[in-house]
Amino acid sequence: MRVISCEDPKLFVEKTEGKPKIVDGEVLIEIKKIGICGTDIHAYHGSQPFFTYPRVLGHELAGIVKEVGNNENKLKIGDQVTVIPYMECGTCKPCRSRKTNCCTNIKVLGVHIDGGMREYLRVAIDHVIQVNNISLDEASMIEPLSIGAHAVKRSNLQEGQVALVIGAGPIGLGVMKFAKLTGAKVIAMDINEDRLKFCKEWAEANHTINALDDAKDHLNRLTDSDFPDVVFDATGNKMSMMNAFNYVGHGGQLVYVGLIKEELTFNDPEFHKREMSLLASRNATLQDFNYVINCIEKGLIDVDKIISDRISFSNLIDEFEELFEPSRKVIKAVVEL
Repeated sequence: MRVISCEDPKLFVEKTEGKPKIVDGEVLIEIKKIGICGTDIHAYHGSQPFFTYPRVLGHELAGIVKEVGNNENKLKIGDQVTVIPYMECGTCKPCRSRKTNCCTNIKVLGVHIDGGMREYLRVAIDHVIQVNNISLDEASMIEPLSIGAHAVKRSNLQEGQVALVIGAGPIGLGVMKFAKLTGAKVIAMDINEDRLKFCKEWAEANHTINALDDAKDHLNRLTDSDFPDVVFDATGNKMSMMNAFNYVGHGGQLVYVGLIKEELTFNDPEFHKREMSLLASRNATLQDFNYVINCIEKGLIDVDKIISDRISFSNLIDEFEELFEPSRKVIKAVVEL
């Protein structure tokens, strides 16, 4: 089978490996769709935390079951599936507390261990979800959407509250969509006007703000000087993440959804006077995946409009860098096998 490995920053290599053989408790999946996300881009450019080379990328996955034994999940050959790519240890305190998304020994496909940028992938049965009622395109977007759903759940955002979402990439868009589903008022912030327009069209953001255009003054006006109840930063940008402290209303929360390989600083008096809560949101749980699947099945999320670009597995190495040139205006790219 064909496998594409990131051997070093900016170096993809295609290899040939034998087709994996499963054991009891595993599923063999023929990979059909691979979503490309910020983690993959950062890994390619050498700026992804928790990462070593060489590594097979790919954790936003959809495919078809090719081999499976008897199992309680009732998976069978031919089922469409998606993969929960967070391989937890099952024994640490977070795992015992059902917070498997932040397991102390977590191994994420495509980050800590090799992922799904290959023709076939062997996965533990309890990390595979049958999704026969949705398309493979939709299935490939469940993982990134689940990250947004998890961030909103973690914030305990309530109906009628104001949420500011900074960063209009796929993760930020997911945060906006699930914030709207709670009944919150959503303000989208980015530096790209095309993306901000898409936030209104797809995520139904109530307002948009260009971060380069006196953002604090616009927030002050839009919230009658109260500022947002919850601010989500999904940029993975150091300056944005530090500036986000200035946008939180008193008694509010700042939730870091994006991740960087750097240190962050903030002004303690500004933090304290607000009695602000600072939260990190990492990965997602089975409950988040099931919630997202349910939302897609009910037609609450239009996945087709998120996928702006498609690339064949055969052309990935040649076209990967070009795919993310700003002029391409990519929202979400999917690799197809």
